[in-house]
Amino acid sequence: MTHLEQGIALDDQIFYYLAVVPLLGMLAQLVAWWIRVPSILLLLGFGVLLGFWMNPDHILQEISGDETLGPKIVFPLVSLAVAVILFEGGLSLRFSELKASVGGAVVRLCTVGVLVSWLLGSLLAWVILDIQMKLAVLLAAVLVVTGPTVVAPLLRYIRPNRKIGSVVKWEGIIIDPVGAILAVLVYEQLFFHEGEAVTLWSPVLGILKTAVIGIGIGCVSAWILAVVVKRYWLPDYLHGLAFLASALAMFALSNYLMHETGLVTVTVMGIFLANQKHLSIEHVVEFKENLGVFLISCLFIVLGSRLDLAVLGEVGWRGVLFVLLMILIVRPLSIWAAMWKSGLNREEKIFLAFLAPRGIVAAAVVSVFALKIIATAHGDESLIADAEVMVPATFMLIVGTVAIYGLGAAPLARKLGLAESKPQGILFGGAAAWIRDIAVILKDAGYAVVLVDTNYRNISAAKMAGLPAHCKSILSEYAHEEIDLAGVGRFMALTKNDAVNAMAVAEFSHFFGSQNVYRLLPRDADKGSRAKVGEVAKGRELFTEHWGEERFEAAYAEGFRPKLTRISKEFTFEDFKAQHGEEVIVIFVIDKNGMVNINTTDIKLEPLSEQSVISFVKTDAVVEADSDSA
Repeated sequence: MTHLEQGIALDDQIFYYLAVVPLLGMLAQLVAWWIRVPSILLLLGFGVLLGFWMNPDHILQEISGDETLGPKIVFPLVSLAVAVILFEGGLSLRFSELKASVGGAVVRLCTVGVLVSWLLGSLLAWVILDIQMKLAVLLAAVLVVTGPTVVAPLLRYIRPNRKIGSVVKWEGIIIDPVGAILAVLVYEQLFFHEGEAVTLWSPVLGILKTAVIGIGIGCVSAWILAVVVKRYWLPDYLHGLAFLASALAMFALSNYLMHETGLVTVTVMGIFLANQKHLSIEHVVEFKENLGVFLISCLFIVLGSRLDLAVLGEVGWRGVLFVLLMILIVRPLSIWAAMWKSGLNREEKIFLAFLAPRGIVAAAVVSVFALKIIATAHGDESLIADAEVMVPATFMLIVGTVAIYGLGAAPLARKLGLAESKPQGILFGGAAAWIRDIAVILKDAGYAVVLVDTNYRNISAAKMAGLPAHCKSILSEYAHEEIDLAGVGRFMALTKNDAVNAMAVAEFSHFFGSQNVYRLLPRDADKGSRAKVGEVAKGRELFTEHWGEERFEAAYAEGFRPKLTRISKEFTFEDFKAQHGEEVIVIFVIDKNGMVNINTTDIKLEPLSEQSVISFVKTDAVVEADSDSA
């Protein structure tokens, strides 16, 4: 027992532990955001530090005298939390993402990739860890999983392009129930039915039973939820709670009928609800996203605090070698086999080959099976000793993959051209003539731009100017799911409709972050508090006071045009204003590092030497307004 544990009453230690875990989770997420590193690294590190003072297993053992009480309490809580995370992950899976190459890649990863990983992992565990073959086969079955608890935070940090990001997201969510069910089938064949004749039909029947229970309960329960909400039998404020409670209840029911099928059920529930067309679930998705971040933060803190570094040391060099070979040999070979003649290019395959972090599901499932095997070993010391190796080996793989992939995946993605560290591109809501001219300047300067507008003539003109443009509503699902936003890091709402701008800003603040969404001043911005919108929908107000959409349209008709100018010591911004008049509107300032700064009403930008400014200035000749932009 540590000094801190000795200074707190035994019965109160769990209370303080539970209070500290969410706080450390929030701090880890915040520090990770500040210093721009993957949050799971700091979450695991903060958890390990907490474990030096408060280890939940040790505390519960001291209270009860039962050394297995900690796992008995922690694992059910972890299982329920993982169920919520998988349900939330399923809500983000849209069939529209599964185009020919993406859908084929996901199927290959979750079939051929799983099989190759399982076979090679079994061989490595048998040879390197020196454990019995049946234990090696079981351990490798569990370790095929990656999971949204580790993949989601990494994707949020890396932000790869839409295609490869969709592949990784689908694999991470689908492979969790696949791996868990595979492990259950292996355990039942090698241990539960030990001594009985094993037939080919036993695992086939197990898979069929899993499919019927998981898919059946998932689809039926999701359909019932959709009907209840669509017919207004449930008040809006209970929607989030009803979805959460239903997912947990169906998870428990499925697990009661067959072990680990609950993971299939909650994933299917999420996918079903995400892809039905008669009900908007955005408010539920937002609730689940916040809850998912909270649970992932807490789970990794708890996982880290339970790590016994002394036990990890007992595995020694064998564990280290096992981790390295799983990363450098097993994952690349499984990707090579699964992606043979697929629609992915070489860079995308390389990225997939070096991104397979393990997380909470692997730790929980291995720990449960190890406890069951030890409890039913009937005094077989060799089996018990080998089973005790499974847990520390899994934890070493979790720590190793989180550290290596967490530190290396983002630089690799940028090196391969699949992601940018600080994307400077802009998504424009609107494609009027003055917006198109701004987008052309940015595109010619090397920045990604995308325009979305419901005006077909505006979009046609944008495409003729060589701009990526889509004739869709900025509020449609298409804008979120289909548009490739690689290299895009900000959103500017510039449509004629103030309400659409406000709603679009609220929508995209979840994707880009509230600091990276902007909107034009509304027409009634000067009408006081009656015209004000909420802070979420407000966005950052663009450019300068009294310059809304109507003012830009009128100025464009008067001959104002966007212009890119290099500022230097010889030609200062004051010289620039003297040349073009005081009515110069600064739109962007590009610094010497290529960072695009957007002018807002709260932070006025003054271009300095060695910077470039994109501004709205009066040209010599008055150009007649483009009728399309009216």
